[in-house]
Amino acid sequence: MPVKKKTFEELYEEILEHMNDEDIEEKLNFLKGSSKNEEYHLDCILHPEKYAPVLKWEKCDCSFNKHSKCIKSCDFDALKISDDGNIYIEKDKCIGCGRCIEVCEKNRFKPSKDIIPVLNTIRLNNRPVYALIAPAFIGQFGSDITPGKLRCAFKKMGFEGMVEVALFADILTLKEALEFDKNIKKESDFQLTSCCCPVWIKMIKKIYSTLIPHIPPSVSPMIACGRVVKKLVPQAVTVFIGPCLAKKAEAREPDIKDAIDYVLTFQEVNQIFGLMNINLKNLSDIDKEHSSEAGRIYARSGGVSEAVNRTLSKIRKQDGIKLKYRVAQGPIECKELLQELIDGKVNENFFEGMGCVGGCVGGPRTITDKELGRKNVNIYGSESEYATPIDNLYVIKLLNKLGFDTIDKLLEDRNFFSRKI
Repeated sequence: MPVKKKTFEELYEEILEHMNDEDIEEKLNFLKGSSKNEEYHLDCILHPEKYAPVLKWEKCDCSFNKHSKCIKSCDFDALKISDDGNIYIEKDKCIGCGRCIEVCEKNRFKPSKDIIPVLNTIRLNNRPVYALIAPAFIGQFGSDITPGKLRCAFKKMGFEGMVEVALFADILTLKEALEFDKNIKKESDFQLTSCCCPVWIKMIKKIYSTLIPHIPPSVSPMIACGRVVKKLVPQAVTVFIGPCLAKKAEAREPDIKDAIDYVLTFQEVNQIFGLMNINLKNLSDIDKEHSSEAGRIYARSGGVSEAVNRTLSKIRKQDGIKLKYRVAQGPIECKELLQELIDGKVNENFFEGMGCVGGCVGGPRTITDKELGRKNVNIYGSESEYATPIDNLYVIKLLNKLGFDTIDKLLEDRNFFSRKI
């Protein structure tokens, strides 16, 4: 008699029930069904790094239709139709934008989850595990949940500590301001921000590649944070926590995959809090926030541009071309802006693109509404002791510790904050 196929949610719950088993992979063999499909599903959950950030959970009725909504929604040609009519996902092309999940009316696509390997790594307790939390986190787990309470929650989960990625957004703000000051010398010059959004960067590389020379060679704050943590704590395991699936794909890119070991979304972390019965409201407040307002507002659309513009005015030693920025949010606006750039129909010289409407606070794996998220981020930004990274003593101290005698040396960096574009 054939074994009834388990849904994604059912299989996940069964695995979570056995997380305390001594050898989880051997103990979970009993969960395997009689079909290869069931074994594939189990492998997706236990070893998410082997698959795309979006999982195709079962065969579609519309598989033979090349005009299916999911196929049309993918700007990166990651969805293919096999000889037997099944839609599948090419791992190397999928960037995790999640559009196929949004448009599939039959719920055939599922977001990949890193919960099991992260909890298993913490359970082994042989390496320090750090939570690197994205700037969009504020307010996601409750309006009265402070960064200090979150830090305490991660400690209870078994993490060595929590690091705010906004501190590294500060450093990347400095770098992009320096790049603008160095490279924008006449009215026709322009720069595309390379910070934050992997959907924006992939869109340029894959679809609008003639614009690549206008991208400064910077990594995202996530990658910068992971690299620095691993430099300071060589045995560290780094877990990025943020609002989107695209960061899972970014973390696996060949030239930067040394920085981040796992990626959890806000929704995944919220699930772990429930699993471990962690009540954030009852936790103590471990207060160690070091980021500036500039780094904190990266989480919402326009934040990167504002941060770079404010910082540029403070680091310039002489007058230069004034920064005039334009922001695009969501895939439609991003594509329209990039096409206008190619067609020469723009008047600005600094361009910020966010793959989600609202920016990171509008990411598909957030918990709160994007407008509330934007409000929370702005309030948190205004509460910082520092307006820009150049004012932030912790930024200067960290850069000195990493070997940067002056901020200008960021333009020469090849180890922490740069990559080949």
